[in-house]
Amino acid sequence: MMLKKGFEMDWIKEVLSIFAQQYPKFRIDFWLIFGFIGQAMFTMRFLIQWIASEKKKESVIPVAFWYFSVVGGLILLSYAVHQMDPVFILAYLPGNFIYFRNLYFIQKKRTATPIAKSEH
Repeated sequence: MMLKKGFEMDWIKEVLSIFAQQYPKFRIDFWLIFGFIGQAMFTMRFLIQWIASEKKKESVIPVAFWYFSVVGGLILLSYAVHQMDPVFILAYLPGNFIYFRNLYFIQKKRTATPIAKSEH
């Protein structure tokens, strides 16, 4: 059976068309895709943490967890500001301070001299 060219994507267009009729405010644009990327980054941090914990057979939070938190959190905060959603803004604004603070502590520990470490 031979399919006409472009048929593979026709069903996606049809589903999106039906969805758009049901939800007229729904539209696929840069901000929607940007928001989904942010959510994916934010969710990936848990996958990273899970894999790191499985490798060590104990609960650990790898540095990558904090980087994914920062990137995902900032993208989602930007998306929330664009949407002018105060609930969403307040959900992601405070967390970013915590993520940056943890990265600061990690960097501070890495750059500490051996002499400074032994004095404590």
